[in-house]
Amino acid sequence: MAITEIPALIAQLYQIVDRLEQIVPGRKFTPDGHLVGSLGEAVAEYSYGLTLLAASFKQHDAISPEKICVQIKLTQGTSVGLSYTCDHLLVLHLDRHKGFSEVYNGSGAPVWEHISHKADHGRQRPISLVQLRKIALLSPSAPITQIRPFPALMDDDHKII
Repeated sequence: MAITEIPALIAQLYQIVDRLEQIVPGRKFTPDGHLVGSLGEAVAEYSYGLTLLAASFKQHDAISPEKICVQIKLTQGTSVGLSYTCDHLLVLHLDRHKGFSEVYNGSGAPVWEHISHKADHGRQRPISLVQLRKIALLSPSAPITQIRPFPALMDDDHKII
């Protein structure tokens, strides 16, 4: 994996976003959806030594070196959405000025218990990053070990943040 290319590509992506927002005032061109999800999976694969499953696998995105099934979520916002319960949940946050950070790394069960009533089966159930941090403190569980630092982001001049 050419993970070393990701920081420069993210910087270019945000340069494009900034330019689009200049061209079309009043509109946001925030990267989201599959782009952010796949980026989160790639960063988690690299930083946690995970083996990714086939794209859009129903309940889990990867397998840990310890053979634990992992659901990966990356957000640039203040919440994530879950459609199904998962064995282990890894939630990362991307701040374009600060880089990647870990929000939640633990059992999916206490998270699912907190949100399972919020929607019909298979529908997205939102949970805030604040709530995830609280669950991590109240229901600690064994995390997946991070084996490498997150890729460092670059600013518009391609300097590491």
